[in-house]
Amino acid sequence: RLLRALLLQLLYSVRSERLLMEQLDYNLLFRWFVGLKADDRVWDATVFTKNRQRLLDGDIARAFFERVVAQARARGLLSDEHFTVDGTLIEAWASLKSFKRTDSPPPAQPPAPGNPTVNFHGERRSNATHASTTDPEARLFRKGDAHEAKLYYQGHVLMENRHGLAVDASVTPATGFAEREQALAMAARLPTRARVTLGADKSYDTRDFVDALRGLAVTPHIAQNMTHRRSTLDRRTTRHVGYQTSQRHRKRIEEIFGWLKMIGLLRKTRHRGAARVGWMFTFGLAVYNLVRLRRLMALPT
Repeated sequence: RLLRALLLQLLYSVRSERLLMEQLDYNLLFRWFVGLKADDRVWDATVFTKNRQRLLDGDIARAFFERVVAQARARGLLSDEHFTVDGTLIEAWASLKSFKRTDSPPPAQPPAPGNPTVNFHGERRSNATHASTTDPEARLFRKGDAHEAKLYYQGHVLMENRHGLAVDASVTPATGFAEREQALAMAARLPTRARVTLGADKSYDTRDFVDALRGLAVTPHIAQNMTHRRSTLDRRTTRHVGYQTSQRHRKRIEEIFGWLKMIGLLRKTRHRGAARVGWMFTFGLAVYNLVRLRRLMALPT
């Protein structure tokens, strides 16, 4: 019942578990889906909090995600040769005011109650010397030179190119190297019976990453980064029609990230800690795959 309720929460973008329980109390369709009778009492919202550790320990989100992927594979909807990898930033549930030095002594007097004023302008802050007191696993990161730094996690997705379904996922603290490290880890779990291709954007166009992919018998179909340096891919790879096809299909992974952030409540996470954020990220991908499967199965054969 908890899993079915969480599924409804993501499908209908209910922003909190308390509001979810209010809707479950009067919405007969929600009651039917969860398995409650019309006169059954709904549980308290704190039941989610008390049982969340059980869901984490059992890795229920991963099991649910793999069952959904297995259904898609059984229907012949997955490609076993062509894939795309990418990452996205998930804003942590922590304020920049909580990002404090780890080596500073505690204040002599307790801070002001409520929302105290903190002046950190001119202070040099980095993940090496500072940490969030609210969510210590979140990392200070910024998307680019024109963006402000915030506390983030990084979600990583491996997508098959045939129908744009997610087949692997992970969440890490945001760093400049996490995308390529997780991409290699997911590439190592790909089937090795035949040579496969892996598409990615130009941020993955580095010599170490490309060489590591080729060592795994994976053909890199990465967008060429010609901004400040020469690309690591040459005409031996880019001249093929398959490379151009991968460049078109790899952009569909942005649809997954768009759904997760606009519908799946992951623009800013409501949980703390990489394990809980990763649980919701994986569960959200499973729900996205279900929505995608419904549309694919409705298409004429």
